[in-house]
Amino acid sequence: MTRTSRSNSTTDAIDVQDSWTAPTWALMERKLIDTLNDAAVEYVRRYTREDGTIVWRDDWPGMDGSDDPYEAFMNLSMLYVLGGNEEILRLSRLMFDSITWQWTEYGQIHNEFDAYYDWMHHGEGSLYFYFLGLSDPHLLKNRQRAVKFAELYTGKNPEVPNYDSERKLMRSPITGSKGPRFQMTEEDWVTHRGVLDDYLAPFEDIPGVDFSSGKCKWSDDAIYGEIISRMNERKARGDVPLNLNATGLMTNAYMYTEDETYRQWVLDYLAAWEERTVRNGGLIPDNVGLSDTIGEYNDGKWWGGYYGYRWPHGFMSIIEPLTNAGMNAVLLTGDRSKLDLARSQLDLNWNLGKDINGKWHVPNKHFDSGWTDYRIQVPTYPIYLWTISMAEEDAARVDRIPYEDHFRSIDMPTISGRNAVTRKETKHYIANTVPWYLYMRGQFPDYPERILKQNLELIAVQLEKLRSPEGDPTNWDWDHPYSIHQWQEYSPLYFEGLLQMMLGAPMHISHGGLQHARVRYFDAERKRCGLPEDIGALVEELGDEFVTLTLVNLSAFRQRKLIVQAGSFGEHQFTYMERYNQRGQRVGKGELDGKWLPVTLAPGAGIQLKLHMNRYVNQPTYETPWSTEVKDATAKIIRGRNQV
Repeated sequence: MTRTSRSNSTTDAIDVQDSWTAPTWALMERKLIDTLNDAAVEYVRRYTREDGTIVWRDDWPGMDGSDDPYEAFMNLSMLYVLGGNEEILRLSRLMFDSITWQWTEYGQIHNEFDAYYDWMHHGEGSLYFYFLGLSDPHLLKNRQRAVKFAELYTGKNPEVPNYDSERKLMRSPITGSKGPRFQMTEEDWVTHRGVLDDYLAPFEDIPGVDFSSGKCKWSDDAIYGEIISRMNERKARGDVPLNLNATGLMTNAYMYTEDETYRQWVLDYLAAWEERTVRNGGLIPDNVGLSDTIGEYNDGKWWGGYYGYRWPHGFMSIIEPLTNAGMNAVLLTGDRSKLDLARSQLDLNWNLGKDINGKWHVPNKHFDSGWTDYRIQVPTYPIYLWTISMAEEDAARVDRIPYEDHFRSIDMPTISGRNAVTRKETKHYIANTVPWYLYMRGQFPDYPERILKQNLELIAVQLEKLRSPEGDPTNWDWDHPYSIHQWQEYSPLYFEGLLQMMLGAPMHISHGGLQHARVRYFDAERKRCGLPEDIGALVEELGDEFVTLTLVNLSAFRQRKLIVQAGSFGEHQFTYMERYNQRGQRVGKGELDGKWLPVTLAPGAGIQLKLHMNRYVNQPTYETPWSTEVKDATAKIIRGRNQV
């Protein structure tokens, strides 16, 4: 597929004069943005000091933890991407730097990146940094970090040998700025002990543990010692599919630099796991050793690796990084067959299923005795694939799932993690991917107003919690390991529906997914990302070669100018446009040729645009329409002096 360079590509501007009656959804969008602007300031004030450091304990042991504060405050940056005010940008910069500093002092972060942990948690912690690329791409500091972080995984630095560039494998499931962690200690896992008491044992041969009970007493010192010993023997060396989440880090660096090294790394690493899958008979193994041998430290078993088929979460920890990596590879190449590894594993998992009470269930885990833990297949992963491919084969993978009625309803969770009643994944309050998909498929016509109403209600609930005595950080039990999740529990910065409606995509995958989208926006007058004031935007329909988008100016007095970008990262190209008025009548058409479409909306004006496009034909980049005008945008990466 022919792909263009990242040079500026702007279409002719369109001028909109047709008056529109303000739609309810547009009024709700603007109310949400205004409410979030105020809520963000109150949230930061409640839980931080003047310098942005978080009010919390003075020490924190173990390797876990730095991802949690990043997760709690990352939506500051995404809010600015959508149209939050300038104070949101200031706070997003402040909080990223402050969290990085504070968790360096605690000891989890080294050289601005997590010292060592797995790529489920690295992925979560990296989301904030990825969002900064969308919100504020011209800062030298962040371009420098993007390169520095990616180079931790190229295999070129002998002091940080996380990656074997010859065999195309990560050398451990536990990696970071201090290199691979081949020997874990009891201190590394100390904050998990009480939490993991309620989890399945990671091994089937731990003395004093009845594996069939589904419980394992990490809090028992003798059992804990056995677990750590077996971890080091069987799980600490070699590669696991979870590490494919690192493709996000490399793709992020590519979009800052256009360095082919990072693009090729993503393609090579995905191809290595494709080859291991073929070698294992079509089923991706969950562990390979340092020699690239399947089951090298696990008695030859293809199951039983770290975050693999047996422990702790099962198939989710396999399919999620495959989905992230496939989406990143499509972004970098335009080749939608890069989704095939994820597709094949979804299909294989489906074919391993069985009928239970009239509904098809698939295995979630594999023990030494075989497949087990049968559940309804999770529909969100094929939805992500469909969002990228627009292929009916991926829609069919969603539609075959007999998901429960609650997936068709709008959910407002009370805690992050997983809703105890519906079992819907609600990490970061990403709970409504299926209803959004149904809306895009024409099966949930009132979804926009309902989800925006839910968003407003959720913010009100969170603000009430934040303002309560329980929301006061000085009242928390800081010695409890769960206290590191408290900021997430009290955050009011949730806007799933707003993002879906504006960008025409589900929210990112929470363990390290980039925020893919069909369109995004820039304020043409202020020369910044996000919708201008008074503008509402609604993606109403998606197709392989088009998006239907409605734009409305709610101001009765001010003209507004914006730029619509084709794709989160300018990866698409507009080709043709059809214009419709509020009565659904076509009022114009015209050729387009660019990734940026300038639109001027008169006071009270609105327009529905059917924007035809070629998808994934441009190299993805963080550049904005004004990158060439920003004096720091081309500042060279700083290279430190060589010391002998």
